[in-house]
Amino acid sequence: MTLIKSISGIRGTIGGKVGDNLTPVDAVKFASGYGTFLKNNTSKEKLTVVIGRDARISGPMIHNLVVNTLIGLGINVIDLGLSTTPTVEIAVPLEKADGGIILTASHNPKQWNALKLLNEKGEFLSGAEGAKILEIAEAEAFDFSDVDNLGEITINDAYMDIHIDEVLNLALVDVEAVKAAKFKVVVDGVNSSGGIIIPRLLELMGVEVVKLYCEPNGHFPHNPEPLKEHLTDISELVVKEKADLGVVVDPDVDRLAFICEDGEMFGEEYTLVACADYVLSKTPGNTVSNMSSSRALRDVTVGHNGNYEASAVGEVNVVELMKKNNAIIGGEGNGGIIYPESHYGRDSLVGVALFLTHLANKKMSVSALRASYPEYYMSKNKIELTPQIDVDAILVAMTEKYKNEDITTIDGVKIDFATEWVHLRKSNTEPIIRIYTEAPSQEKADVLALRIIDEIKAIAGI
Repeated sequence: MTLIKSISGIRGTIGGKVGDNLTPVDAVKFASGYGTFLKNNTSKEKLTVVIGRDARISGPMIHNLVVNTLIGLGINVIDLGLSTTPTVEIAVPLEKADGGIILTASHNPKQWNALKLLNEKGEFLSGAEGAKILEIAEAEAFDFSDVDNLGEITINDAYMDIHIDEVLNLALVDVEAVKAAKFKVVVDGVNSSGGIIIPRLLELMGVEVVKLYCEPNGHFPHNPEPLKEHLTDISELVVKEKADLGVVVDPDVDRLAFICEDGEMFGEEYTLVACADYVLSKTPGNTVSNMSSSRALRDVTVGHNGNYEASAVGEVNVVELMKKNNAIIGGEGNGGIIYPESHYGRDSLVGVALFLTHLANKKMSVSALRASYPEYYMSKNKIELTPQIDVDAILVAMTEKYKNEDITTIDGVKIDFATEWVHLRKSNTEPIIRIYTEAPSQEKADVLALRIIDEIKAIAGI
Protein backbone atom coordinates (compact mmCIF):
# COMPACT_ATOMS: atom_id res chain seq x y z
CA MET A 1 0.00 0.00 0.00
CA THR A 2 1.32 3.41 -0.95
CA LEU A 3 -1.52 5.57 0.29
CA ILE A 4 -0.58 7.09 3.64
CA LYS A 5 -3.32 8.86 5.57
CA SER A 6 -2.00 10.87 8.48
CA ILE A 7 -3.03 13.83 10.59
CA SER A 8 -0.87 16.09 8.42
CA GLY A 9 -2.68 15.15 5.20
CA ILE A 10 -2.75 12.35 2.67
CA ARG A 11 0.05 11.22 0.37
CA GLY A 12 0.54 8.39 -2.03
CA THR A 13 1.75 7.24 -5.41
CA ILE A 14 -0.20 8.11 -8.53
CA GLY A 15 -2.22 5.37 -10.28
CA GLY A 16 -3.35 1.94 -9.14
CA LYS A 17 -6.41 0.96 -7.17
CA VAL A 18 -8.70 3.25 -5.16
CA GLY A 19 -7.75 3.20 -1.47
CA ASP A 20 -4.34 1.71 -2.20
CA ASN A 21 -2.77 4.66 -4.02
CA LEU A 22 -3.45 8.36 -4.57
CA THR A 23 -6.03 7.93 -7.34
CA PRO A 24 -8.39 10.67 -8.64
CA VAL A 25 -11.14 9.16 -6.47
CA ASP A 26 -8.95 9.44 -3.33
CA ALA A 27 -7.98 13.03 -4.17
CA VAL A 28 -11.66 14.00 -4.49
CA LYS A 29 -12.59 12.14 -1.33
CA PHE A 30 -10.00 13.83 0.86
CA ALA A 31 -10.53 17.28 -0.65
CA SER A 32 -14.25 16.73 0.12
CA GLY A 33 -13.37 15.74 3.70
CA TYR A 34 -11.29 18.90 4.17
CA GLY A 35 -13.90 21.21 2.61
CA THR A 36 -16.68 19.61 4.67
CA PHE A 37 -14.59 19.99 7.84
CA LEU A 38 -14.21 23.73 7.15
CA LYS A 39 -17.95 24.13 6.46
CA ASN A 40 -18.85 22.25 9.67
CA ASN A 41 -16.76 24.66 11.74
CA THR A 42 -18.07 28.02 10.60
CA SER A 43 -21.20 30.10 10.44
CA LYS A 44 -19.89 31.99 7.39
CA GLU A 45 -22.00 31.97 4.23
CA LYS A 46 -19.06 31.54 1.86
CA LEU A 47 -15.65 30.05 2.55
CA THR A 48 -12.40 30.64 0.67
CA VAL A 49 -9.45 28.26 0.30
CA VAL A 50 -6.05 29.05 -1.24
CA ILE A 51 -4.49 26.33 -3.42
CA GLY A 52 -1.00 25.99 -4.87
CA ARG A 53 1.12 23.13 -6.19
CA ASP A 54 4.71 22.18 -6.86
CA ALA A 55 5.89 21.19 -10.37
CA ARG A 56 5.21 17.45 -10.14
CA ILE A 57 4.03 15.78 -13.34
CA SER A 58 0.77 14.76 -11.61
CA GLY A 59 0.29 18.28 -10.23
CA PRO A 60 -2.14 19.69 -12.83
CA MET A 61 -4.36 16.57 -12.67
CA ILE A 62 -4.57 16.51 -8.85
CA HIS A 63 -4.88 20.30 -8.81
CA ASN A 64 -7.92 20.31 -11.12
CA LEU A 65 -9.61 17.55 -9.14
CA VAL A 66 -9.11 19.30 -5.79
CA VAL A 67 -10.10 22.77 -7.04
CA ASN A 68 -13.30 21.52 -8.66
CA THR A 69 -14.21 19.41 -5.62
CA LEU A 70 -14.08 22.54 -3.44
CA ILE A 71 -16.12 24.45 -6.06
CA GLY A 72 -18.69 21.63 -5.86
CA LEU A 73 -18.87 22.12 -2.09
CA GLY A 74 -19.69 25.80 -2.64
CA ILE A 75 -16.23 26.99 -1.53
CA ASN A 76 -14.42 29.79 -3.37
CA VAL A 77 -10.87 29.00 -4.47
CA ILE A 78 -7.92 31.35 -4.89
CA ASP A 79 -5.71 29.44 -7.31
CA LEU A 80 -1.99 30.29 -7.08
CA GLY A 81 -1.04 27.68 -9.67
CA LEU A 82 2.65 26.73 -9.55
CA SER A 83 3.79 27.75 -6.08
CA THR A 84 5.67 26.69 -2.95
CA THR A 85 4.54 25.48 0.46
CA PRO A 86 5.66 28.67 2.28
CA THR A 87 4.09 30.85 -0.46
CA VAL A 88 0.68 29.26 0.12
CA GLU A 89 1.17 29.60 3.90
CA ILE A 90 1.79 33.33 3.48
CA ALA A 91 -1.12 33.79 1.05
CA VAL A 92 -3.81 32.31 3.34
CA PRO A 93 -3.82 35.10 5.98
CA LEU A 94 -3.11 37.82 3.40
CA GLU A 95 -6.22 36.71 1.50
CA LYS A 96 -8.19 36.35 4.77
CA ALA A 97 -8.95 32.81 3.57
CA ASP A 98 -10.37 30.01 5.71
CA GLY A 99 -7.68 27.50 4.82
CA GLY A 100 -5.20 26.32 2.23
CA ILE A 101 -4.08 23.20 0.41
CA ILE A 102 -0.60 22.61 -0.97
CA LEU A 103 -0.37 19.84 -3.53
CA THR A 104 3.10 18.42 -3.00
CA ALA A 105 4.75 15.29 -1.70
CA SER A 106 7.65 17.44 -0.48
CA HIS A 107 10.93 15.49 -0.80
CA ASN A 108 9.32 12.25 -2.07
CA PRO A 109 10.18 11.04 -5.61
CA LYS A 110 8.16 12.08 -8.68
CA GLN A 111 5.60 9.25 -8.56
CA TRP A 112 4.27 10.64 -5.26
CA ASN A 113 1.88 13.50 -4.60
CA ALA A 114 -0.03 14.71 -1.55
CA LEU A 115 -2.54 17.12 -0.09
CA LYS A 116 -1.04 19.22 2.73
CA LEU A 117 -3.77 20.98 4.68
CA LEU A 118 -3.64 24.43 6.35
CA ASN A 119 -5.88 26.34 8.76
CA GLU A 120 -6.95 29.99 8.46
CA LYS A 121 -3.56 31.17 9.82
CA GLY A 122 -1.72 29.38 7.02
CA GLU A 123 -0.38 26.83 9.52
CA PHE A 124 -0.68 23.04 9.46
CA LEU A 125 -3.74 21.55 11.12
CA SER A 126 -3.55 20.04 14.59
CA GLY A 127 -3.63 16.27 15.10
CA ALA A 128 -7.24 16.39 16.30
CA GLU A 129 -8.34 18.39 13.23
CA GLY A 130 -6.53 16.03 10.88
CA ALA A 131 -8.16 13.03 12.54
CA LYS A 132 -11.60 14.62 12.13
CA ILE A 133 -11.01 15.14 8.38
CA LEU A 134 -9.98 11.50 7.96
CA GLU A 135 -13.17 10.49 9.78
CA ILE A 136 -15.36 12.64 7.49
CA ALA A 137 -13.59 11.31 4.38
CA GLU A 138 -13.95 7.69 5.51
CA ALA A 139 -17.68 8.13 6.19
CA GLU A 140 -18.11 10.11 2.96
CA ALA A 141 -20.23 12.53 4.97
CA PHE A 142 -20.29 15.20 2.24
CA ASP A 143 -23.08 17.54 1.21
CA PHE A 144 -22.39 19.23 -2.12
CA SER A 145 -23.88 22.55 -3.24
CA ASP A 146 -26.67 23.05 -5.74
CA VAL A 147 -26.04 24.76 -9.06
CA ASP A 148 -26.78 28.27 -7.80
CA ASN A 149 -24.35 28.02 -4.90
CA LEU A 150 -21.19 26.61 -6.48
CA GLY A 151 -17.90 28.21 -5.52
CA GLU A 152 -15.89 30.47 -7.81
CA ILE A 153 -12.24 30.38 -8.89
CA THR A 154 -9.96 33.41 -8.73
CA ILE A 155 -6.57 32.94 -10.37
CA ASN A 156 -3.71 34.85 -8.73
CA ASP A 157 -0.22 34.05 -10.00
CA ALA A 158 1.46 37.02 -8.26
CA TYR A 159 2.11 35.32 -4.93
CA MET A 160 5.64 34.09 -5.58
CA ASP A 161 6.61 37.75 -6.15
CA ILE A 162 4.59 38.87 -3.10
CA HIS A 163 6.42 36.21 -1.04
CA ILE A 164 9.81 37.44 -2.27
CA ASP A 165 8.92 41.06 -1.41
CA GLU A 166 7.80 39.98 2.07
CA VAL A 167 11.15 38.26 2.67
CA LEU A 168 13.21 41.19 1.36
CA ASN A 169 11.28 43.54 3.66
CA LEU A 170 12.20 41.61 6.83
CA ALA A 171 14.15 43.85 9.21
CA LEU A 172 17.10 41.43 9.52
CA VAL A 173 17.49 40.91 5.76
CA ASP A 174 20.16 43.38 4.58
CA VAL A 175 19.89 43.49 0.79
CA GLU A 176 22.53 46.23 0.45
CA ALA A 177 25.12 44.20 2.43
CA VAL A 178 24.45 41.16 0.23
CA LYS A 179 24.73 43.25 -2.96
CA ALA A 180 28.05 44.67 -1.76
CA ALA A 181 29.39 41.14 -1.14
CA LYS A 182 28.94 40.28 -4.87
CA PHE A 183 28.14 36.62 -4.21
CA LYS A 184 28.04 34.00 -6.94
CA VAL A 185 25.60 31.18 -6.12
CA VAL A 186 24.68 27.91 -7.85
CA VAL A 187 21.01 26.93 -7.36
CA ASP A 188 19.66 23.37 -7.67
CA GLY A 189 15.87 23.74 -7.93
CA VAL A 190 15.32 19.99 -8.60
CA ASN A 191 13.17 20.99 -11.62
CA SER A 192 10.34 22.26 -9.41
CA SER A 193 9.04 25.67 -8.28
CA GLY A 194 12.22 26.40 -6.30
CA GLY A 195 13.93 26.74 -9.68
CA ILE A 196 11.84 29.88 -10.30
CA ILE A 197 11.50 31.49 -6.89
CA ILE A 198 15.01 31.06 -5.45
CA PRO A 199 16.91 32.51 -8.47
CA ARG A 200 14.41 35.40 -8.58
CA LEU A 201 15.00 36.16 -4.88
CA LEU A 202 18.79 35.97 -5.30
CA GLU A 203 18.84 38.22 -8.36
CA LEU A 204 16.90 40.88 -6.43
CA MET A 205 19.59 40.64 -3.75
CA GLY A 206 22.29 41.38 -6.34
CA VAL A 207 23.59 37.81 -6.48
CA GLU A 208 25.05 36.26 -9.65
CA VAL A 209 23.04 33.06 -10.16
CA VAL A 210 24.12 29.86 -11.90
CA LYS A 211 21.06 27.67 -12.48
CA LEU A 212 21.13 23.89 -12.22
CA TYR A 213 17.90 21.89 -12.70
CA CYS A 214 15.72 25.00 -12.51
CA GLU A 215 13.22 24.00 -15.23
CA PRO A 216 9.88 23.39 -13.42
CA ASN A 217 8.89 20.30 -15.42
CA GLY A 218 8.57 17.82 -12.54
CA HIS A 219 11.25 15.49 -13.91
CA PHE A 220 13.45 15.35 -10.83
CA PRO A 221 17.06 14.81 -12.02
CA HIS A 222 18.04 13.11 -8.75
CA ASN A 223 16.33 11.94 -5.57
CA PRO A 224 14.71 15.21 -4.41
CA GLU A 225 15.61 14.81 -0.73
CA PRO A 226 18.53 17.26 -0.24
CA LEU A 227 21.04 14.78 1.21
CA LYS A 228 24.76 14.60 0.41
CA GLU A 229 24.53 11.42 -1.69
CA HIS A 230 21.99 13.08 -4.03
CA LEU A 231 23.92 16.33 -4.56
CA THR A 232 27.09 15.39 -6.42
CA ASP A 233 26.17 17.49 -9.49
CA ILE A 234 25.82 20.78 -7.63
CA SER A 235 28.88 20.05 -5.48
CA GLU A 236 30.97 19.69 -8.66
CA LEU A 237 29.42 22.76 -10.31
CA VAL A 238 30.07 25.02 -7.30
CA VAL A 239 33.78 24.20 -7.53
CA LYS A 240 33.88 24.45 -11.33
CA GLU A 241 32.11 27.85 -11.33
CA LYS A 242 34.28 29.11 -8.44
CA ALA A 243 31.00 30.02 -6.74
CA ASP A 244 30.76 31.26 -3.15
CA LEU A 245 28.17 28.62 -2.31
CA GLY A 246 25.41 26.35 -3.58
CA VAL A 247 21.73 26.49 -2.59
CA VAL A 248 19.56 23.37 -2.73
CA VAL A 249 15.83 23.15 -2.02
CA ASP A 250 13.31 20.31 -2.16
CA PRO A 251 10.34 20.37 -4.61
CA ASP A 252 8.04 22.46 -2.40
CA VAL A 253 10.82 24.75 -1.07
CA ASP A 254 10.45 24.20 2.68
CA ARG A 255 13.80 22.40 3.11
CA LEU A 256 17.12 24.13 2.52
CA ALA A 257 20.70 22.91 2.25
CA PHE A 258 23.92 24.78 1.43
CA ILE A 259 27.08 23.66 -0.35
CA CYS A 260 30.40 25.22 0.72
CA GLU A 261 32.70 26.84 -1.85
CA ASP A 262 34.91 23.72 -1.82
CA GLY A 263 31.99 21.47 -2.82
CA GLU A 264 31.50 20.03 0.68
CA MET A 265 28.09 20.01 2.37
CA PHE A 266 27.48 22.78 4.90
CA GLY A 267 25.20 20.20 6.54
CA GLU A 268 21.39 20.31 6.56
CA GLU A 269 21.45 20.30 10.37
CA TYR A 270 23.54 23.48 10.29
CA THR A 271 21.19 25.51 8.04
CA LEU A 272 19.08 26.32 11.12
CA VAL A 273 22.16 26.72 13.35
CA ALA A 274 23.68 29.42 11.10
CA CYS A 275 20.42 31.32 10.60
CA ALA A 276 19.69 31.17 14.35
CA ASP A 277 23.21 32.41 15.14
CA TYR A 278 22.58 35.49 12.97
CA VAL A 279 19.06 36.18 14.29
CA LEU A 280 20.15 35.72 17.95
CA SER A 281 23.10 38.09 17.43
CA LYS A 282 20.63 40.84 16.44
CA THR A 283 17.57 39.97 18.54
CA PRO A 284 18.34 37.90 21.67
CA GLY A 285 15.73 35.29 22.51
CA ASN A 286 14.81 31.60 22.59
CA THR A 287 14.91 28.78 20.05
CA VAL A 288 13.17 25.45 19.42
CA SER A 289 13.94 22.46 17.21
CA ASN A 290 12.73 18.89 17.30
CA MET A 291 14.31 16.16 19.44
CA SER A 292 16.06 14.55 16.48
CA SER A 293 17.87 17.78 15.52
CA SER A 294 21.47 18.69 16.29
CA ARG A 295 22.60 19.81 19.74
CA ALA A 296 24.54 22.59 17.95
CA LEU A 297 21.41 24.79 18.04
CA ARG A 298 21.28 24.47 21.82
CA ASP A 299 24.98 25.40 22.09
CA VAL A 300 24.58 28.47 19.85
CA THR A 301 21.41 29.58 21.70
CA VAL A 302 23.06 29.27 25.12
CA GLY A 303 26.05 31.18 23.71
CA HIS A 304 23.67 34.07 23.00
CA ASN A 305 22.13 33.75 26.51
CA GLY A 306 18.90 32.31 25.15
CA ASN A 307 16.82 29.31 26.19
CA TYR A 308 16.60 26.24 23.91
CA GLU A 309 13.82 23.65 24.04
CA ALA A 310 13.19 20.49 22.00
CA SER A 311 9.76 19.45 20.72
CA ALA A 312 8.35 16.18 19.47
CA VAL A 313 9.18 15.50 15.80
CA GLY A 314 6.85 17.21 13.30
CA GLU A 315 6.40 20.81 12.17
CA VAL A 316 3.10 21.22 14.07
CA ASN A 317 4.86 20.27 17.31
CA VAL A 318 7.80 22.60 16.66
CA VAL A 319 5.44 25.55 16.00
CA GLU A 320 3.36 24.81 19.10
CA LEU A 321 6.45 24.82 21.34
CA MET A 322 7.88 27.91 19.61
CA LYS A 323 4.73 29.84 20.52
CA LYS A 324 4.83 28.54 24.09
CA ASN A 325 8.57 29.26 24.47
CA ASN A 326 8.40 32.67 22.71
CA ALA A 327 11.06 31.40 20.30
CA ILE A 328 12.31 34.01 17.83
CA ILE A 329 13.53 31.32 15.43
CA GLY A 330 13.20 27.55 15.24
CA GLY A 331 12.71 24.66 12.89
CA GLU A 332 13.95 21.20 12.10
CA GLY A 333 17.36 19.73 11.43
CA ASN A 334 16.27 18.73 7.93
CA GLY A 335 16.94 22.29 6.74
CA GLY A 336 13.57 23.72 7.78
CA ILE A 337 13.73 27.34 9.01
CA ILE A 338 10.73 28.75 10.90
CA TYR A 339 11.02 32.52 11.49
CA PRO A 340 7.88 33.95 13.14
CA GLU A 341 8.70 37.50 11.97
CA SER A 342 7.61 36.14 8.58
CA HIS A 343 5.24 33.27 9.43
CA TYR A 344 5.04 29.99 11.39
CA GLY A 345 6.12 27.64 8.61
CA ARG A 346 9.36 26.23 7.20
CA ASP A 347 10.55 28.66 4.54
CA SER A 348 13.67 28.29 2.37
CA LEU A 349 13.40 31.88 1.07
CA VAL A 350 13.66 33.24 4.59
CA GLY A 351 16.57 30.88 5.24
CA VAL A 352 18.46 31.96 2.10
CA ALA A 353 17.99 35.68 2.82
CA LEU A 354 19.06 35.40 6.49
CA PHE A 355 22.03 33.16 5.64
CA LEU A 356 23.38 35.47 2.92
CA THR A 357 23.01 38.50 5.20
CA HIS A 358 24.91 36.61 7.91
CA LEU A 359 27.63 35.61 5.43
CA ALA A 360 27.95 39.17 4.11
CA ASN A 361 28.31 40.52 7.66
CA LYS A 362 30.87 37.87 8.64
CA LYS A 363 32.99 38.45 5.52
CA MET A 364 34.20 34.85 5.55
CA SER A 365 33.85 31.80 3.32
CA VAL A 366 31.00 29.35 3.82
CA SER A 367 33.42 26.61 4.91
CA ALA A 368 34.99 28.97 7.48
CA LEU A 369 31.51 29.83 8.80
CA ARG A 370 30.72 26.12 9.12
CA ALA A 371 34.02 25.53 10.98
CA SER A 372 33.06 28.23 13.50
CA TYR A 373 30.17 26.10 14.85
CA PRO A 374 30.32 23.18 17.30
CA GLU A 375 31.21 19.89 15.57
CA TYR A 376 28.55 17.19 15.85
CA TYR A 377 27.96 14.09 13.79
CA MET A 378 24.83 11.97 13.46
CA SER A 379 24.14 8.31 12.87
CA LYS A 380 20.64 7.36 11.71
CA ASN A 381 19.61 3.71 11.96
CA LYS A 382 16.55 1.52 12.37
CA ILE A 383 15.76 -1.96 13.67
CA GLU A 384 13.02 -3.94 11.97
CA LEU A 385 11.14 -6.09 14.46
CA THR A 386 8.54 -8.81 14.04
CA PRO A 387 4.92 -7.65 14.59
CA GLN A 388 4.75 -9.87 17.71
CA ILE A 389 7.38 -7.80 19.57
CA ASP A 390 6.01 -5.09 21.87
CA VAL A 391 7.87 -1.95 20.80
CA ASP A 392 6.44 0.13 23.66
CA ALA A 393 7.75 -2.39 26.19
CA ILE A 394 11.24 -2.08 24.69
CA LEU A 395 11.13 1.72 25.02
CA VAL A 396 9.99 1.39 28.64
CA ALA A 397 12.87 -1.02 29.35
CA MET A 398 15.39 1.39 27.80
CA THR A 399 13.97 4.25 29.87
CA GLU A 400 14.43 2.17 33.01
CA LYS A 401 17.96 1.14 32.02
CA TYR A 402 19.04 4.77 31.63
CA LYS A 403 16.87 6.32 34.36
CA ASN A 404 19.90 8.09 35.90
CA GLU A 405 20.54 10.03 32.66
CA ASP A 406 18.64 13.07 31.34
CA ILE A 407 15.59 11.42 29.73
CA THR A 408 12.71 12.90 27.68
CA THR A 409 9.68 10.78 26.75
CA ILE A 410 7.38 13.20 24.86
CA ASP A 411 8.22 11.45 21.57
CA GLY A 412 9.68 7.99 22.04
CA VAL A 413 12.71 8.08 24.35
CA LYS A 414 15.57 10.57 24.16
CA ILE A 415 18.60 9.97 26.38
CA ASP A 416 20.96 12.93 26.77
CA PHE A 417 24.48 12.03 27.88
CA ALA A 418 27.18 14.63 28.66
CA THR A 419 28.60 14.83 25.12
CA GLU A 420 26.18 12.75 23.04
CA TRP A 421 22.55 11.69 22.77
CA VAL A 422 20.32 8.95 21.40
CA HIS A 423 16.69 9.27 20.29
CA LEU A 424 14.54 6.14 19.96
CA ARG A 425 11.21 6.43 18.13
CA LYS A 426 8.79 3.81 16.94
CA SER A 427 7.24 4.01 13.50
CA ASN A 428 3.47 4.62 13.41
CA THR A 429 3.03 2.41 10.37
CA GLU A 430 5.38 -0.58 10.79
CA PRO A 431 7.21 -2.53 13.54
CA ILE A 432 10.38 -0.41 13.40
CA ILE A 433 12.41 1.44 16.01
CA ARG A 434 14.37 4.40 14.63
CA ILE A 435 17.67 5.08 16.38
CA TYR A 436 19.24 8.52 15.94
CA THR A 437 22.50 9.30 17.72
CA GLU A 438 24.73 12.37 17.80
CA ALA A 439 28.27 12.75 19.12
CA PRO A 440 31.39 14.93 18.64
CA SER A 441 32.75 12.48 16.01
CA GLN A 442 31.19 10.15 13.43
CA GLU A 443 32.94 7.19 15.01
CA LYS A 444 31.46 7.95 18.45
CA ALA A 445 27.98 8.43 16.97
CA ASP A 446 28.25 5.07 15.17
CA VAL A 447 29.62 3.27 18.25
CA LEU A 448 26.80 4.65 20.42
CA ALA A 449 24.22 3.56 17.82
CA LEU A 450 25.63 0.03 17.65
CA ARG A 451 25.64 -0.25 21.45
CA ILE A 452 22.00 0.85 21.70
CA ILE A 453 20.99 -1.50 18.87
CA ASP A 454 22.63 -4.44 20.69
CA GLU A 455 20.85 -3.49 23.93
CA ILE A 456 17.46 -3.30 22.17
CA LYS A 457 18.05 -6.68 20.51
CA ALA A 458 18.95 -8.20 23.88
CA ILE A 459 15.71 -6.85 25.43
CA ALA A 460 13.66 -8.09 22.44
CA GLY A 461 15.41 -11.46 22.49
CA ILE A 462 16.57 -11.26 18.86
